[in-house]
Amino acid sequence: MAKRRGILREFASFIRENKAYWMAPVIIAVLLLAGIIVLGALGGGAAAPFIYTLF
Repeated sequence: MAKRRGILREFASFIRENKAYWMAPVIIAVLLLAGIIVLGALGGGAAAPFIYTLF
């Protein structure tokens, strides 16, 4: 049976092999936005001003 890799490692190797380094800032921005939304949903009052300025 072939060794199975995680999806993040597989995606990282895809980016590296296809020289798609332009995807890294897009992924980082999406993860930061998701983090701010999660903080706002959990009741973190400190994240509210950031959410209001984005939307």
